[in-house]
Amino acid sequence: MPLRAKTPESVTKRLKLFMFGPAGVGKTTAAIQFPNSYIIDAERGTENYDKLVTTSGSAVYQTNDINEVIAEVKALLTEKHDFKTLVIDPITTIYNDLLEKCELKVGTDFGRHYGEANKTMKRLANLIMALDMNVVITAHAKTEYGANLSKLGYTFDGWRQLDYWFDLVVELTKKHKKRFAKVVKTRVESFPDDDVFEWSYESIRKRYDIAMLEKAPEQVQLSSPEQVREIKELLNIVRLPDGTIDKWFAKAAVDVWEDMPADALAKCIQYVRNRLPGAAAAA
Repeated sequence: MPLRAKTPESVTKRLKLFMFGPAGVGKTTAAIQFPNSYIIDAERGTENYDKLVTTSGSAVYQTNDINEVIAEVKALLTEKHDFKTLVIDPITTIYNDLLEKCELKVGTDFGRHYGEANKTMKRLANLIMALDMNVVITAHAKTEYGANLSKLGYTFDGWRQLDYWFDLVVELTKKHKKRFAKVVKTRVESFPDDDVFEWSYESIRKRYDIAMLEKAPEQVQLSSPEQVREIKELLNIVRLPDGTIDKWFAKAAVDVWEDMPADALAKCIQYVRNRLPGAAAAA
């Protein structure tokens, strides 16, 4: 079999930014500086910034329920709108609410509530990565300890895998009236590791591709309820080779049929139809 590796090509993507910092550093103020933002406010932090939100062409939806967050992200993914950035502020509150609900659902033995919660968080992360918008997510900070409980500094408070999904992770600090961001993880060449810069949207704009930051989003057509119902009914009849559905989900970067693009699910449906008893003879 011939080798299949290819020389990588440069890809310009939407900004996926994760920021964390201690209380009082101004995470909400930092996040909502992005114009034309759809802000999911989990702690009513935007209530004192109504003028800034309005003049920047942004809008606010208040919730800390992750199922409502997922519904809003899916709407942003599929419906026509003028928003360019999704802000979730903070994800910590949403994750903690989810953990409490999962604890009631499955209990805490062997950390079952974490496993249950993490499945939902992964679903949200997949949808966010598919979104043709900039994404800015904030989190509370918590103390990070090393050997003999020595304090190493701060890390984010929330789902442990969260930073993995983002191309740029920064820690916010504040000195006098100025806010600074330290790069703690990066896949963006213009934001090198350990770089510290004064925080503002303009600082981001000067370093990132402006066209990608400010272009109108493109929508995706996700699977319809009819498609989801059909694939489930077909799978009650047809037994597929082990791992087939997992491969389909991995290729589409989804965890449930409901989040799969309509064209991808149509191909899955046709594949299963072709394996129905008598399908070959009918063809």
